[in-house]
Amino acid sequence: MNNIRLHVNVDHIATLRSQRGTKYPDPVAAASICELSGADGITVHLREDRRHIIDRDVEILRKTISTVMNLEMAVTDEMVGIACSLGPDIVTLVPEKREEKTTEGGLDLRDSKLMDKISSAIEKMRKNGIKVSLFIDPDVDIVEISQKIGADMIELHTGDYTLSENSDEIRKQLLRLENSAFAASECGIELAAGHGLDYTNVKGILHLLNLKELNIGHSIISRAALSGLEKAVRDMIFQIRGGI
Repeated sequence: MNNIRLHVNVDHIATLRSQRGTKYPDPVAAASICELSGADGITVHLREDRRHIIDRDVEILRKTISTVMNLEMAVTDEMVGIACSLGPDIVTLVPEKREEKTTEGGLDLRDSKLMDKISSAIEKMRKNGIKVSLFIDPDVDIVEISQKIGADMIELHTGDYTLSENSDEIRKQLLRLENSAFAASECGIELAAGHGLDYTNVKGILHLLNLKELNIGHSIISRAALSGLEKAVRDMIFQIRGGI
């Protein structure tokens, strides 16, 4: 049995709430159920437009989460200020577009201006005792840049793998992930992965070298709508670790 951690993203509980502008369902309550069901951490994305998770959510979650709080956010002065004030266990820096349905790809660390912004953000958050992860595409060069600018962890974007429609493309995308995982190990940087992972395709990446953490949201929340959140979380843990 492996020891890969499962962090459950509860953004889509907030998405349901925002559809009707109600006070329910509450992502704070959902986070508690996920933890009681065996999740190792809770992930939330506080977007600039507050389309689902809102400031009230992260403020209460910071006080109530008993495992690990992973705050996903864009690299902006506003978000860095919120993170430094809030003090989550981990901040994952992600690219963000207003029109996208979900995060579409990793940070482009070859952009020198963005790299400077990220480096500055990492320095500020590290001074506040916050661990920083970078959400990146599986690219060896980007892994190495992540290490050079001071990231504690990288989260490999698994979207191209999860959207692959034939065996040749799956093998191609797995090779990218494998090479990036090896590079992360060589750089001494902690490895996470996420995006589009479900109860079937997650098994295909569990072998990645030194993989420590998975961030999974949509597939768990979707299953929860039919089977209940506790069972959905426990089912995913079984797929990852063969039970709890």
